[in-house]
Amino acid sequence: MISYILRRFLYALPLLMAVNVLTFLLFFVVNSPDDMARMQLGQKHVTEQAIQNWKQQHDYYKPLLWNTDAPASEKFTQTIFYSKSVGLMLFRFGISDSGRNIGADIQERAIPSLALALPTLLIGLVVNICVALLMVLFRRRTFEQVGIIFCVMLMSISSLFYIISGQFLVAKVLKLVPISGYDDGFSMIKFLILPVLIGVFTGIGSGVRWYQTLFLEEAEKDYVRTARAKGLTETQTLFRHVLPNAMIPILTGVVVILPLLFMGSLIMESFFSIPGLGSYTIDAINSQDFAIVRAMVFLGSVLYIFGLLLTDISYTLVDPRVRLT
Repeated sequence: MISYILRRFLYALPLLMAVNVLTFLLFFVVNSPDDMARMQLGQKHVTEQAIQNWKQQHDYYKPLLWNTDAPASEKFTQTIFYSKSVGLMLFRFGISDSGRNIGADIQERAIPSLALALPTLLIGLVVNICVALLMVLFRRRTFEQVGIIFCVMLMSISSLFYIISGQFLVAKVLKLVPISGYDDGFSMIKFLILPVLIGVFTGIGSGVRWYQTLFLEEAEKDYVRTARAKGLTETQTLFRHVLPNAMIPILTGVVVILPLLFMGSLIMESFFSIPGLGSYTIDAINSQDFAIVRAMVFLGSVLYIFGLLLTDISYTLVDPRVRLT
């Protein structure tokens, strides 16, 4: 098992390097430092001297990949790629275009993002699996038909509708919780109740339908029919056989999402004024802070690759065939 994990980890390293190079090409070749300067300073009436001053201030004045004017030992190090991209591989995010420490901002904003995303994931997972199991248990009955109609209705409505409706009804009309905002300590709970509930509710439609499909596929297999023939009840069959054998696709969905929880929810954090990584990214896009956007794109890629690595490891825990191969 250790050799299996090491192989997966070694596979992830070149993939991470490729993502870093691709991110650099997207930010500095497709969109040159001169273009960045013009977008920051304004497209009209921008002098060449102003562009050069902006590039000098933000360390974008160097050549992209190879500095022919530098000494032999510094031809690669005195480049934008080395100063802006190589540091990302060591998680040195540097300074934003507005002068802020990106690493410190990420550490500060990761906690609010996790405080919102983690309860939403856990509660949503339990609710979706329980409802899906009930729909499988009462399949071909009225409960399943009503559940499918309800799930399709939930999936057909935009999440923005639930956010705005929840803020209006629960926060403004009933005044049960604040409309938006955030606070440290236990005071954060009153600000997170509404976005967590809305996040869980918006995910019920797609989540329940997906888990129901997994469970129905397992419930029709031969080993389940054999279990029923031996006298097991439908409830025992679901929990002893169907649910354990559906764990691999469930883990695939959950473990991949888990690292992305650090990235926060872009829409939810923006609407509820939660100072997480999602709103941090949106603010950077609005202010055209390319250093922050580049750091968040790379961090998202790292977390996604880490999620795939966790998925492979989790397979070895629930499926003996993976360990054997």
